[in-house]
Amino acid sequence: MKRNDTLIETARLFLRKMTQNDFGDLCKILQDSEVMYAYEGSFSNEEVQDWLDRQLNRYRNDGVGLYAVILKKTGEMIGQCGLTIQDIPNKRVFEVGYLFQKAYWHNGYATEAAIACKNYAFDILGVDEVYSIVRDSNLASQNVAKRNGMTIVGTFAKHYRGIDMPHYIFSAKRDGN
Repeated sequence: MKRNDTLIETARLFLRKMTQNDFGDLCKILQDSEVMYAYEGSFSNEEVQDWLDRQLNRYRNDGVGLYAVILKKTGEMIGQCGLTIQDIPNKRVFEVGYLFQKAYWHNGYATEAAIACKNYAFDILGVDEVYSIVRDSNLASQNVAKRNGMTIVGTFAKHYRGIDMPHYIFSAKRDGN
């Protein structure tokens, strides 16, 4: 049964905008050092709040952002996945991004949510191409991008937490483009 706040629905998941009430569930993701290894470590409470505030601002300013991923079976927020506007060399793009609680890895949830977000971008927003920007050491996220029909179209380094981090740029185009 679809919830009133659902933006995207899949066979097993609801995706909705996050609210301040999701802070605790967001901490389960962003404060887990294993989940956040590609970001060079877990976040403080202040960094989690900044992350949440950034999503709330994205919803208002961009009309998109990372969404809470809710497991239909339990009603629990198990991750976040959505569309954000990101800078890659020489352009601004719609990125499909995803982060999930470690307890829910290896169940296909990230792929299911990422495919739904790609289709939302193509079918609802009318976007012709979407991207995923993935750290070179993050093989699990690279595999999600590949299962989402994406291929590597470039590389660049992001400077974050005092170091340069090589990233792959994955892309998928809407059929017919």
